Amino acid sequence: MEKMINRIKEVLLNPGEAWKVIRKDEGVVSDILKQYVLPLAAIPALASLIGYWLIGIKVPLWGRYSSFEWGLSQAITSYVSLVAGVLITGWVISYLASRFNAKVTLGNAVKMVAYSYTPVFVAGIFYLVPSLAIIAGLAGLYSLYILYLGFEPITNVPKEKRTAYFVVSILVLILVYFLLALLIGTILGVLGLSGVKQF
Repeated sequence: MEKMINRIKEVLLNPGEAWKVIRKDEGVVSDILKQYVLPLAAIPALASLIGYWLIGIKVPLWGRYSSFEWGLSQAITSYVSLVAGVLITGWVISYLASRFNAKVTLGNAVKMVAYSYTPVFVAGIFYLVPSLAIIAGLAGLYSLYILYLGFEPITNVPKEKRTAYFVVSILVLILVYFLLALLIGTILGVLGLSGVKQF
């Protein structure tokens, strides 16, 4: 636990230096998931469950909207999207590597993505108050910056190709995330877990 907390601090406060240390870590997908991604992805998931169930969103003239189903839907969507997002993003980055003269294994790509997601994991606490969810969204921008910093040391991409590699990876990912969100939303809708109630 202490190691994870120290790694969180390093990545958030000094990502450039953190990547120099992280690049030496062994990139084993199962270890990264168990020791970092799965526990930290629970932060936004649990916060979403509580926030959308017990607090909800107040809409002027309409009242407050919240429900257990809505909270559970948000929690499942958050957790699955974050875990799958790390894996899919890592796979895309490793798949595209040869096109940019980069050398990165799937494990190292997943490692890079997992640590770059740190701001999103931590800022997920703001889902406790759904009206503050925008702050969690803004944390995603910082995650992209951290990911960009990690491209060169982790993938060994030539410096002149780093930006192109990063941009192409992100464009592919936007499409993948859109399809993933559509799939999860459809499944949860069929299960009846997408409704909100007015109070």
